[in-house]
Amino acid sequence: MSDLPPPPPSGGGFTPPPPPPPPPPPPPGGGFTPSPPPAGYVPPPPGGYVPAAAGYAAPRTDGLAIGALISGILAVICFWACLGLILGPAAAIMGFIARQRIAASGGTVGGGGLALAGIILGIVGFVLTAAEVIWWIFVASQSASNTT
Repeated sequence: MSDLPPPPPSGGGFTPPPPPPPPPPPPPGGGFTPSPPPAGYVPPPPGGYVPAAAGYAAPRTDGLAIGALISGILAVICFWACLGLILGPAAAIMGFIARQRIAASGGTVGGGGLALAGIILGIVGFVLTAAEVIWWIFVASQSASNTT
């Protein structure tokens, strides 16, 4: 027996394919050549981009915040007619609820400053009216004690 491999079969043997040719070198300037635009392509008009803020609307203002501000203003202006006892707490409560709704909205609803102003004016209107009522009670008691 011999140490030689057997001879290849005659006529129908497998021959491996030749190796693929090397890829062509990239063109100068980076190697990327964009494909041509499709037929009927119309380039965008000149003028650049639209500013980003032009497409977005401002957050809407919470109606309860506006109501709190109006009630607070009326409570301060009309404290002499004792309306601050009613409008003051109403403004403060509406302002607190509006601020909670604004905080929970995640930035879609605005008016936090209006709500805060309504709370402050409502409290001031209530305190002014309460002080006025106490003053009139004091004056009435003094005048009643002076007449006897």
